[in-house]
Amino acid sequence: MLHRKIYQICTEGREVCLFLRDQQRWIEEATIVSLEGDLVTIRYEIEEDDEISSWEEMIRLESIGSLSQKLASVSRYNSELLIADECPNEEQIHPHSPESNQE
Repeated sequence: MLHRKIYQICTEGREVCLFLRDQQRWIEEATIVSLEGDLVTIRYEIEEDDEISSWEEMIRLESIGSLSQKLASVSRYNSELLIADECPNEEQIHPHSPESNQE
């Protein structure tokens, strides 16, 4: 099951966070480059002391304890959602009032 999911993420090219069970560490914002047998090749960057290092690692499938991916993000600075003026009425989001739930 994990093998199929990693293959799917690899073909989509999305960034993931991996937890390596044997090293007890997280690798964040990694890209799965390839999957061959039980070897997974990942690429990621680390920023330390005003220097950015790019890494490529080959890890065994059984070393992966957890895999997560970001689905979406929203800016904290601009909390107002943009709504198109031409959006059809049935597709618009209206605030729920307590009175409408008492049917």
